[in-house]
Amino acid sequence: MRQEVNQIPEVVAGFLSASAPTLDAAAARLRDLDPALVVTVARGSSDHASAYLKYAIELTLGVPVASVGPSIASIYGRDLKLGKAAAIAISQSGKSPDIVGMAQSARRSGATTIAITNTANSPLADASDFTIDLHAGLEKSVAATKTFVTSVVAGLALLARWSGDADIARAVAALPESLARAVACDWSDMAGALDGHNALYVLGRGPGFAIANEAALKFKETCNIQAESYSAAEVMHGPVAIVTPGYPVLGLAARDAAEASVADMAHKLAGQGALAFLTSDRPGAAKALPFAATGHAITDPLALIVSFYGFVEALSRHRGLNPDVPPALKKVTETV
Repeated sequence: MRQEVNQIPEVVAGFLSASAPTLDAAAARLRDLDPALVVTVARGSSDHASAYLKYAIELTLGVPVASVGPSIASIYGRDLKLGKAAAIAISQSGKSPDIVGMAQSARRSGATTIAITNTANSPLADASDFTIDLHAGLEKSVAATKTFVTSVVAGLALLARWSGDADIARAVAALPESLARAVACDWSDMAGALDGHNALYVLGRGPGFAIANEAALKFKETCNIQAESYSAAEVMHGPVAIVTPGYPVLGLAARDAAEASVADMAHKLAGQGALAFLTSDRPGAAKALPFAATGHAITDPLALIVSFYGFVEALSRHRGLNPDVPPALKKVTETV
């Protein structure tokens, strides 16, 4: 896992070079289609990548994005009315029957279907109009890292071309350098602080909430920590009741319009006795963690998960676990 985290900047650079023609073609189709709706199809870490892209597309283009449950097609056998829609399916393996089935259903219903996968010759690719190959190479660790990041980069590179937003395009092109800085961020002070703790909250908002979801999953997968992700706007609606003195909280604040909201909540909880950490320079009671800014609000949250991956891999080993082979998990999960 550590090696694969270190590979992220290089993998992203390779992807941006190798996949440019497919990204151009898919973006041209989306401009011609001008979809009224985008649906995403994914599970696990890939669904967190989809959630990131939901916010990015809605904030940039104003096109609503909805996650569709794959069971609509695979279990319930229903097709949706997607004639004026685009469908983005994300799967590292491209093999999961329910993801493939939903992509086939979307295509059958008239949607323009785009697959983002690390397996170009896969059933998901066959079910899609366009296949964006991640070119990430073999990922040996069970916990997805470089494929998650590259899946998000694939969506953002597509969005930059589709929208014609030059600022996003520049930020995406600079991601290899930005993510190299993120790999170097040291969050090791938090590892010892979590000794004796087996539950925590991860806070985010906007694209950062998608990153909080991914971080919470990785805490569970690699460290056996019962981590729950919440929007900084939602945590006070009941979940705060279990934030007793010393309860750990990680606030993943990016350099965007939601930074103040996430930072203020982390500082508020720290002031109430929580053991709170925060990726922001905004002053307050929470302990600051280093971060790598990317220069754009849409790409900035992605750097946070790269820094987190390095931390959580080390935390797993600190707790006497093997982050590469978590118990009861396997690399490819094929659901129906």
